[in-house]
Amino acid sequence: MLKGYHRLITERALSTRLGPRPLKIVIAANLHQDHLLTGQIGHPEFHFDDNAFAASAAYMETQREQARWALQKNRPSLAWQAFGRLVHAAQDFYAHSNYVSLWLARFPADALPPAETIEPCDDAVLTSPALRSGRVYYFLEIASLLPLSRAWALRRLPPDSHARMNLDSPERGPLFAYAVEAAVKRTVLEYERVLDGLSAAQARLFEGLGQSSGSAPDSSND
Repeated sequence: MLKGYHRLITERALSTRLGPRPLKIVIAANLHQDHLLTGQIGHPEFHFDDNAFAASAAYMETQREQARWALQKNRPSLAWQAFGRLVHAAQDFYAHSNYVSLWLARFPADALPPAETIEPCDDAVLTSPALRSGRVYYFLEIASLLPLSRAWALRRLPPDSHARMNLDSPERGPLFAYAVEAAVKRTVLEYERVLDGLSAAQARLFEGLGQSSGSAPDSSND
């Protein structure tokens, strides 16, 4: 998704669950995953691209464990950063795969349910052999973003390309709203998964509800 929508989704999901400072750090880590050199090139697992479902799921699990480890070590900034990276991938899953299309396929085309009813972890969709995500054809993808070469590139990009499949912004059509709602719900779910099994003190540390956005950094020098 475009950065502005990652921010919007994260704020909707977490603004009542995290304090201002942790929310700011989570969002910054989330958005950094779209940095061209360190996040985009060669890292399909960050974004559920190239059908890298297993690698992306493993990446999310690694970030989840890093967040929990950091909280156990009283290093909340590291936990918030790991969580930001985790939810970026989770949010991109709905924008970069055909999950939304597969979920909607069970309904008549003239009677689609409201976007807010979408289920973010439907087992039938997650295990469907038809589930796929867009492949990144780097040269043509970049060309498709430039006004002068956009039409030329899109004619040459195959249907399985990221440029043709993505739901990164409202311009991609009505399915974008479903991708947003699924991403909001999944972000909340991932928040709950991080908290699961933590002590009450560790959970409070993660929530950071008593900290302002301008609070001093951790004493652990994260």
